[in-house]
Amino acid sequence: MRFMAIVKANKDSEAGVLPKPELFKAMGDFNEKMAKAGVLLAGEGLQPTSKGVRVRFDHGKRTVIDGPFAETKELVAGFWILDVRSKEEAIEWIKRAPAPFDDDEVSEIEIRQVFEPTDFAPDLPGADGGVVPEWLERERALRAELEKKTRK
Repeated sequence: MRFMAIVKANKDSEAGVLPKPELFKAMGDFNEKMAKAGVLLAGEGLQPTSKGVRVRFDHGKRTVIDGPFAETKELVAGFWILDVRSKEEAIEWIKRAPAPFDDDEVSEIEIRQVFEPTDFAPDLPGADGGVVPEWLERERALRAELEKKTRK
């Protein structure tokens, strides 16, 4: 099972303030533990929304909206993707993470399960309650190709 752990932004992350060296080290140590345990698939910090854009889809029209974006508490500052056996295991890993920002500040890490191709199989056209082999094979081939690129 894959889970994404989403680090919520704060005013400092949105201002482009980098974490203190102690937090960089603690996060590096935590990432290393997860990598050695074989559960870390990816983990990155994100630039502030002032450097980003949103693409709005509205009845066939696409509009690009430049950042920054309001409501800091709803924004994402970083993420991890974990491959674990259960939601409970994902929770246990994230409970061991360093606090994303200063310990005297409230911060949150949201954990969400990632869909797998087989989660959609019963709803695919022509599936008759089963898996459409061609679709799943395309997904497997795409994932294999992406995995090759990430290992370079």
